[in-house]
Amino acid sequence: MRYQGGCHCGKIRFDVEMEISEVMACNCSICSKKAHLLAFAPDSNFTLLSGDEVLKSYRFGKKNIHHSFCSECGIGTFGTGTGKDGVKMRAINVRCLDDIDVSKFPVTHVDGKSF
Repeated sequence: MRYQGGCHCGKIRFDVEMEISEVMACNCSICSKKAHLLAFAPDSNFTLLSGDEVLKSYRFGKKNIHHSFCSECGIGTFGTGTGKDGVKMRAINVRCLDDIDVSKFPVTHVDGKSF
């Protein structure tokens, strides 16, 4: 399914094609503090429509994931990293997708603190 989403101020807009059967709640320090609920898509299914000029990236720990956010409103819309299979992936903050009810998806809790 194709979704569009973005940040709070609307400067970052993106389009992503993915199937969402569940969302992931990670307990790492950044995901737990920001209350992200994540779903994953291959990078090839993701298009940044606008906002490259306000998009900032934050990396911590092993610095494997680029946690992207809007420098204007601060909302973390997606992350970029490489899966265990070597494929570049996008971790989409499902809360940033337009017109989606996140309560309809089962939540899988992941122990990101241990990675």
